[in-house]
Amino acid sequence: MKKDVIAIFDIGKTYKKILLFDSMLKLVFQTEEKFAEITDEDGVSCDDIAKIETWMIDSVSEFQAGSEFNLRAINFATYGASLAYLDTKGERVTPIYNYLKPMPAEVLAGFYQKYSGEAEFSRCTASPALGMLNSGLQILWLKKHKPELYTNVSQVLHFPQYLSYIFSKRICSEYTSLGCHTAMWNFDKHRYHKWLADENIQLPVPVSNNEATETVINGQKIQVGIGIHDSSSSLAPYLISSEDPFILISTGTWCIFMNPYNDEPLTADQLKKDGLCYMSTMQKQVKSSRLFMGHIHDVNAERIAEYFGVKADHYKSVQSNENLVQKLLHKRVFFLNGIPADYVDSTVDLSDFKSYEEAYHQLIIDLTYIGLDSLQLVIPKSDVTRSIYVTGGFARNEIFVRLLAALLPWKSVFTSEIDNATALGAAMIMWNKAFTGTETKLDLGLKKIEPFRLIP
Repeated sequence: MKKDVIAIFDIGKTYKKILLFDSMLKLVFQTEEKFAEITDEDGVSCDDIAKIETWMIDSVSEFQAGSEFNLRAINFATYGASLAYLDTKGERVTPIYNYLKPMPAEVLAGFYQKYSGEAEFSRCTASPALGMLNSGLQILWLKKHKPELYTNVSQVLHFPQYLSYIFSKRICSEYTSLGCHTAMWNFDKHRYHKWLADENIQLPVPVSNNEATETVINGQKIQVGIGIHDSSSSLAPYLISSEDPFILISTGTWCIFMNPYNDEPLTADQLKKDGLCYMSTMQKQVKSSRLFMGHIHDVNAERIAEYFGVKADHYKSVQSNENLVQKLLHKRVFFLNGIPADYVDSTVDLSDFKSYEEAYHQLIIDLTYIGLDSLQLVIPKSDVTRSIYVTGGFARNEIFVRLLAALLPWKSVFTSEIDNATALGAAMIMWNKAFTGTETKLDLGLKKIEPFRLIP
């Protein structure tokens, strides 16, 4: 007998995954592909969307033809800041342009001034001025820079909704995709920003991301979700399963600090410090901040390793040393003059340290203090959160999590061991479409962290 499952396409910039979850939200199958990039008409690299489309369609057909799984629902989680442009026949007009593509200065000439200036526009749209990373401004770029293509555009879809459209043919928008620094959404008024209407840009009405379209695929009825932005999807398991208000620190190359319980408007000062807002699956603001902490860690740890003649990943074997933390805590050595352009603090004289372990402890101490600055951006004056959940690579760094717990004694710090949180979130919001009965309670894999006992 086939096992009923929800299929999730988790589409990252590097890896494209398909994951299957059963009715207990257990992962029962996973595979990934890495597609070579192609170039767009300007010679800029981009995803090979045609190959991705074929892979998705073929994957669904193979599961349907197999004897092991019965697809009850499909959903999609993808990176943001990417759009698909469709013509009147519903065919894609352009590639999926790379959000790192340069934005010509003339496209935005006078734009911000028309809408109260860059600072105010960025504040009310919760979108730092990031060029093509503001996906709404990609539409303006296409309209002004490639009018011959733009005249053929009938519909504009965010990337998750386009992947859903491949199967369901449903035209829609949804809030998590709108809320990820798109410059489309007015967070003050909770609607599309006025500039879109001024430019005669018509976009689909946003709907809740737990909606699905019953679609016949190869003769079988399947509930097709409308897709979700990956950062919001990774937050969903915690929002759905946590009983207490929390702050989530999702760590990796980028560390994202997310507070779903902070409804204070984004300020210009927070924006300057890389604060922004996402939108939750519950259509509420998620006050957030970003820090390139994983990358900063890696390049500086590599410099330390090279100096002391050990392997680049030697830090993985370093045991936290409470006495060493106490000794180094108030020194502040790394990044005294801010984060360098290349992220490597070459001003630090590594000969001042007696060992790799000492230098590495100092690096983590100083990174933790920088992380605290980013964390403070998402904590409001009337803070209701009592817990901090740390996921990803830094959750396995005992120096970081124990020091964080020591520096925030009024909060409980937990690590969480949910694998594939992004795909899991996309599956959880589809559970009621795929299954009936009582939804399973998810184990967040929380482990409370014992703080260092530090002497002031």
